[in-house]
Amino acid sequence: MTSYILHGIPIQTYCYTQPNIFYLASSQKLLNKKIVITGGGGGIGFAMARKFKSEGAEILIAGRSEEKLKKSADELECDYLCLDVRNISTFDDFIRNAYKKLNGLNCLVNNAGISLHEDSFTSVSEEQYDSQFDVNLKGSFFLTQSFMKYCKERNIDDTKNILFISSETGMTVDERPYGLTKVAMNSLVQGLAHKYVNDKFRINAIAPGVTVTDMIGIKAYDDLTCDYNITKRYYLPEEVAEVACFLLSDVSNCLNGQILVCNEGKTINARWR
Repeated sequence: MTSYILHGIPIQTYCYTQPNIFYLASSQKLLNKKIVITGGGGGIGFAMARKFKSEGAEILIAGRSEEKLKKSADELECDYLCLDVRNISTFDDFIRNAYKKLNGLNCLVNNAGISLHEDSFTSVSEEQYDSQFDVNLKGSFFLTQSFMKYCKERNIDDTKNILFISSETGMTVDERPYGLTKVAMNSLVQGLAHKYVNDKFRINAIAPGVTVTDMIGIKAYDDLTCDYNITKRYYLPEEVAEVACFLLSDVSNCLNGQILVCNEGKTINARWR
């Protein structure tokens, strides 16, 4: 049996007219993991927080809106800290405070991100460009730097996991800022993973396809029909959370620098396309 209910329906039987969507029952695979999740107040971040907690992890969610964070933290029964990922000068203090609240810290999930959905390359303003690069790439870059420095300062000898939430747009060419930030993020993930593996940092990414979140304006679970995705359905945050749980667990210790694309093969460059 699974350990939680999704929108009033037992998860193991949760499905649609499209192929069945299944979730693994809790097996405490994240026991002793102490995890910070940025953008944890909603969407994929909230789904990951709920899944991680069900697997035995201690979690702390972070974001800009204290009202939203408090509501989510109360539901999850977890700690929270306010964090604006554009404000890099606060990162060192944030990591220290997170460590104190969790009495340790060995996992960071860089989930916070924005997309402004510009119509085209020619409609992108400098402000739109800067805001997406600041949140999606610059914030993740320097928060990861603060986390890694803090782990080294405290001589944390256990394996440390860093997970980036990228996007399928990072697997293709793009002309708009959102996709460009994800391309750069994927390069960063692989560069860091290769360079710091012997310092016991394991760094991976998930690149979801179009998923039911507020960011894309989709909130309802009752109709997942979507012409954009390859199997004509939207993906669920809970599906992404299952993959994230696997990547943070010790059973995936042989994976480093990997970008797991969760879009059922849509961005594969097949010769017969």
